[in-house]
Amino acid sequence: MRFLTGLVMTAALLWCGWWALGSFGMRQAITVWAEDRRSEGWQADIGALSTGGFPTLLQTTLHDMAFADPATGVAVTADPLIIEASALWPGDVVVRLPESPMGFSAPDGKLVLEMAQGLMALNLHPGTDLELEALSWTSQAWEILDPAEPLLKGDGLAATFTQQSDPTTYDLATTVQNLTPGTALRDQLSIPADWPVSFDALRVDATVTFDQQWSRRALEDRRPQPRKIDLRIAEASWGALRLAIAADLDIDAQGQPEGTLAFQARNWRSILDLAERSGRITPAMRSQAEWALSSLADLSGNPDTIDVKLTLSGGFVRLGLLPIAPAPVFRLR
Repeated sequence: MRFLTGLVMTAALLWCGWWALGSFGMRQAITVWAEDRRSEGWQADIGALSTGGFPTLLQTTLHDMAFADPATGVAVTADPLIIEASALWPGDVVVRLPESPMGFSAPDGKLVLEMAQGLMALNLHPGTDLELEALSWTSQAWEILDPAEPLLKGDGLAATFTQQSDPTTYDLATTVQNLTPGTALRDQLSIPADWPVSFDALRVDATVTFDQQWSRRALEDRRPQPRKIDLRIAEASWGALRLAIAADLDIDAQGQPEGTLAFQARNWRSILDLAERSGRITPAMRSQAEWALSSLADLSGNPDTIDVKLTLSGGFVRLGLLPIAPAPVFRLR
C-alpha cells in the first residue's frame, strides 16, 4: 500500500512538473513569436499574459492584444483571446474568441466583429514546422459592423479546412446560417422591402491544392498559393434569387486559372434590377447586360435561368471561343 501511494505521488509530481513545463513553454512560445514579429516591423502588442487550465489543459489568455502586418496592412485587436491546448499534445489547440468586439482593419477599411461562442480549433502535426492538419471555426450568433453600424449578421457559422492524404491538398467546407444584411447594406444595394430578411442558403464545398503545406511558414515567410481548385458547389439562395457555381481549375504561378466553370443563376433579372436601382449600372448598361444574359438564358431553354458552362483560359472567361470578361487572379497576399 505504501509503495502504491508513493507511486501515485511520484506520478502526480511528474505530471505537475510536465504541466508547469508545458504551460511555461506555451507562454514563452507566444512571447518569442511576438518578439520575432516586432523585429520584422510588425505591431505585436500583448498587454498581459495569464496561464491556467491545470491539470488537463495548457491555457494562456492574451489581454489587450493588437497585431498588424505591415506587408498586407491587415491589423486585428482583441481582448481577451484564450488559447488552450491539451497537456498531452500541445499541437491540438483551441482558440476561444472574445465575445467583446474584435477590431479588424485593412487598406480598404475597418470592421468590428462580435461573435457568441466563437471557437477556432487548430490541429497540428508533431514537428517544428507545425504543419496544419485541420482548422475549424464555429460560432453561434455573430455580427459585423462598420465600425458601429450593422453590416451583416448570422445565427451561426461552421467552416472547416482539413488536410488530405496529399499534404498540400485541403478540403474546405463552409455554411452560414441565416445570413442577414443590415439596414445600411440593404439600402445601399436598394434591396426591395418585400425581399426576405435572411438568405435561405449560403454554403461552399471545395478541395484546394496549394504549392506547399500550410505551416508556420505561412505566417513567417509567405502564404501557400493555390494551384488547383475543385469547387463542387458555391451556392447562395435569397428569396427568388439563386446563384450556384462549380469549377475545376488549374492555377499557374502568376495566379491565372485554366479550366471550366459551371454557372447557374435563377431569376437573374433581379440582380440587374438591384444593380440599376443602386446606381452600379446605368439603364444603358442594364439594357446591354440584359441582352447578353438573355442570350445565355436561351441556351438553357428557360428565360428566367442562366445555366452555362464557361472556360477560363488566356486570362479571360470565355463562352465557347468568345471572351466575355477578364479571368480572376488567384493569389493569397
